[in-house]
Amino acid sequence: MKAMLVNDNKDLVWSDVADPILKDDEVLVKVKAAALNRADLLQRQGKYPSPPGCPEWMGLEIAGIITEVGKNVTSWRVGDEVCALLGGGGYAEYVAVKFDMLMPIPKGLSFVEASAIPEAYATSYLNLFIEGHLEAGQTAFIPAGASGLASVAIPMAKAFGARVITSVLTDEIREKVRSTGADIIINSTTEDVAEILKNEEANGHPVNVSMDCLSGETLGKSLPFMARGGYWVVISTLAGITTEIQLRPLLTKGLHLVGSMLRNRTPEFKAELLKQLVDNVFPKIEKGLIKPNIYRVLPMAQAEDAHAILERGENIGKVVLTLD
Repeated sequence: MKAMLVNDNKDLVWSDVADPILKDDEVLVKVKAAALNRADLLQRQGKYPSPPGCPEWMGLEIAGIITEVGKNVTSWRVGDEVCALLGGGGYAEYVAVKFDMLMPIPKGLSFVEASAIPEAYATSYLNLFIEGHLEAGQTAFIPAGASGLASVAIPMAKAFGARVITSVLTDEIREKVRSTGADIIINSTTEDVAEILKNEEANGHPVNVSMDCLSGETLGKSLPFMARGGYWVVISTLAGITTEIQLRPLLTKGLHLVGSMLRNRTPEFKAELLKQLVDNVFPKIEKGLIKPNIYRVLPMAQAEDAHAILERGENIGKVVLTLD
């Protein structure tokens, strides 16, 4: 089969690789669409390798059709249309997937839309509701509102009854992000994020949960204005790896500063997380309350162009690669 490998010059090359060897508890999926994640860029640079046992090539979430089923798998059949969470290997014609890393495609969704669900939706649900304990009526701060992840997390939080604050870099992006349903969109280039969160607290809307992919200096400045018992969940450090934290508010308000990664969770944890997605989130998708936000669809042959979109930070929503 073919897969997208990275050569010594860090170029993407559609190459011949060995066919997957199916284990008894796996199914073989013919990939129809693979959604991109920023982790793909890091993996291409050699900074975020696939976990042991996973293919070396990129791709954390796909949608496709089951073409073969391991002898111990009873919950799936050949011909089932599925989406899947992967440790790696989605940029390929076929991928072997453990049966409990699969989800049915929600009714009414295409392969392209379904491919954008597993990684982004699992990450959002994990950090908003499991790590962050977000409840209806509370306020969530989800910075980097133009990111593919925020395009999922903001509508998800809104669908569960939360109030959402986000941040962007320009007024032009702010207008594009309004479609996510965020209640407050901060232009962090011209406005002080911490000052706005301070005003929100004074007006009775302190942040209960932050799902923060930026971190850096703003984290420390903003933490004091959280609600009592609030959860600030750090999922990445795109704006910097250091910050200065005032410990007094952390102590007096009983705040929680949490580090969270989906990739290093156990297979058992991920399987339970996907089950919760199907049970709790898929009904809202099928009712149209949440919908994958697709920015651009490109054929797998144009993977270089797809990566460039993420590198430039131009996408509002997910970028997806397709295979015929």
